[in-house]
Amino acid sequence: MHPRLLRTFLAVARCRNITRAAEAVHLAQSSVSDQIQTLEAELGAALFTRTKAGLELTPAGLALKPIAEDLLRLDGEARAAVLLAAGQTSGALTIGALETIASARLAPWLPGFQASHPDIIVRMKVADSGTLLRLLRDGDIDVAFCFERRDGAKDADERLARRTIGAEPLVLVAAPAQGIAPRDLAGLAAQRFVATEPGCIYRHMFDTAFAEAGMAAPKLAAEVGSIGAIARLVAAGAGLGLVPRLAVSDALERGDLVELPWPGRAQAAPLTMIWRRRRVQPLALRQLLAAARDTLAQEPSQTSSEPESTSRPKVLL
Repeated sequence: MHPRLLRTFLAVARCRNITRAAEAVHLAQSSVSDQIQTLEAELGAALFTRTKAGLELTPAGLALKPIAEDLLRLDGEARAAVLLAAGQTSGALTIGALETIASARLAPWLPGFQASHPDIIVRMKVADSGTLLRLLRDGDIDVAFCFERRDGAKDADERLARRTIGAEPLVLVAAPAQGIAPRDLAGLAAQRFVATEPGCIYRHMFDTAFAEAGMAAPKLAAEVGSIGAIARLVAAGAGLGLVPRLAVSDALERGDLVELPWPGRAQAAPLTMIWRRRRVQPLALRQLLAAARDTLAQEPSQTSSEPESTSRPKVLL
């Protein structure tokens, strides 16, 4: 079973649709169909059945899925081991990140990393935390940068390793004409807020900030899908916002928002990188993880002062 056939099989199993799977693996729909038929002919069993909800795995497909995942993992480890033994440092990596981390932390930092590692090509995918973890498990990204929950609840998947590399302060923001914030959390809880939707890591931070003080979260003026939308709504006077500082630093500098004192215990969001455990990590990934651990937690102004290289960075955003 060729690895490319297994990758296509897993893409179809995940997407349950030939068109979406073709987009995921960058192939024509006809090529995806041909590869699935080739794999079925090789194994002598149908792997999918068509239903109203989409393509479903047959019992044979369900049996193949975990084995296909293991085989692809071993294929990657074998290639990494050979490259490491040969002393090759080049490679391609795909980073996944939350939108705010990608723009405020990774974008200023990546050119410096590329200047020091010109043989490594870095691509980036931006998504929410849940999607990042799925992409990581599926092997579509090599490492994810996101905010971790502060209540100790973490993903239980033992295939994933994680390291906290910093903490981003949460700030209470308002429109410039908002006035003075209440002096205690009880008064603040009576205000209206703009927050992200339930299930989002930012919403968890918001709810936890009040839950730790033993009170219910405030009523919401709006639930929106992005931090950028929260900043614009808060600037327009829709309500207050409690967000990571990096997400609104530009708006604060422009004067579109003002930071108000938080009356409770200072809040911070752990900045974490997560990657898959492997017996042999690709050298390119090891170098990126080490560089992120040592330098990414610094302020953008510090990381941007690194000397420039004469070779142009190969960062594909």
